[in-house]
Amino acid sequence: MNIMDTRIRPRVTPQDFFLHLFSMIALYVSAASFLTIVFQMINIYIPDALDYHGYTGEAQEKIRLIRSALASLIILFPAFFGSTWYLNRMYVRIPEKQHLWIRKWLVYFTLFVASFILLGDLVALVNSMLNGEVRMRFYAKTAGVFFVAGSIFWYYVCDIRRMRSGK
Repeated sequence: MNIMDTRIRPRVTPQDFFLHLFSMIALYVSAASFLTIVFQMINIYIPDALDYHGYTGEAQEKIRLIRSALASLIILFPAFFGSTWYLNRMYVRIPEKQHLWIRKWLVYFTLFVASFILLGDLVALVNSMLNGEVRMRFYAKTAGVFFVAGSIFWYYVCDIRRMRSGK
């Protein structure tokens, strides 16, 4: 520890650790559930022209996936929102908690994952275009992934800026 650094660094309590971890897991599951719903809706409304299986069994499977993802989203997104709201209130009361190692690691890990998802999404898009493939289904799914990963990336970049500015 540097002698010039006189800030008191709060210790990570089990509550801090698990609340931050819970919040990120709820975010990841919510994002995956949202994308599952988007992908299945695209599969239903923009059918694959090469699909010879018909729609009876496959449509039921798509609807089952939508129901499952919707159930996860209905429960976990409000849980993510609530835990994030609680954490932000805690940061107002105890600003030093914004600098907990668990928070920094999870935020930067999330930025890392989101950036690679965004890059992978763009690589797949460019590759598809270079191959001359024009499939509305693929472009719609690519846009969905880009929207979700981009939103998460943007939120946490703004969060880091806010944390550094002390607001």
